[in-house]
Amino acid sequence: MKLNIKSAVLGLVMAVSLFSLSACSKADTASEEVNAGIQAQMEQLPGSFLELYIGLEDSQVAEFKKNMLAQDEYAALAEGVDSWVNIKNELGALVSIGDTVKVEAINHGYSATVDAAFENRNMEFSITTDSKLTKITSVAFVPEYTLGERMEKAVFNTLMGMGTVFIVLIFISLLIGGFRYIGKLETKMKGTEQEPASPPIPAAPAPAAEKKLELVDDLELVAVITAAIAASTGRSPKDLVVRSIKRAPAGKWKKA
Repeated sequence: MKLNIKSAVLGLVMAVSLFSLSACSKADTASEEVNAGIQAQMEQLPGSFLELYIGLEDSQVAEFKKNMLAQDEYAALAEGVDSWVNIKNELGALVSIGDTVKVEAINHGYSATVDAAFENRNMEFSITTDSKLTKITSVAFVPEYTLGERMEKAVFNTLMGMGTVFIVLIFISLLIGGFRYIGKLETKMKGTEQEPASPPIPAAPAPAAEKKLELVDDLELVAVITAAIAASTGRSPKDLVVRSIKRAPAGKWKKA
């Protein structure tokens, strides 16, 4: 059933009329039994509001929510729109709404529940009001799933939960393992990383022995020294060969 915003407003006006008629009656919420007047009024609510939700076009959702939130007595209807949008595609088209409405007295109000049949699956729709039937406090859409579907969802939720836990644990492990690289990077950025020790400096080589004086050009000095050595040793100068001359320490000359 396709309804526009005007039809929705008309349905709300009808609901307001029903609430105004019941304002004079005093409902005793502590009692387990519901009097006939309240029973009759509550039985009309679930079917009317369910048809209101079914008739909402996608383009009308935002305006409908805005209008309902502007009225405190219908704010709960706006909250139920999101739930209906999430499940309407899996329900399919409406087949029928049940004639039997279950009305119960709850804490500080009343609840009315009706069964509805759709192409793909059945659904239970509930609506609750305050004790004076002047304000809708909540709406609920409860699709009926087969045992296989419920088991499938349970397994899927379990796998999702376990998968999330394992992913978090793996991430924590990788994070902890990366701390060592973070420390090295921080040390490098701060320039505190120790520099490699410089190689030992080799010891300077000992100064070479003083070169012997070459007597190539000073032949006269060589001749004099050779004669002096020959005279002191009593040998012939021809038997002596002077290859080098080295200066003696000055101290020995002083002692002579």
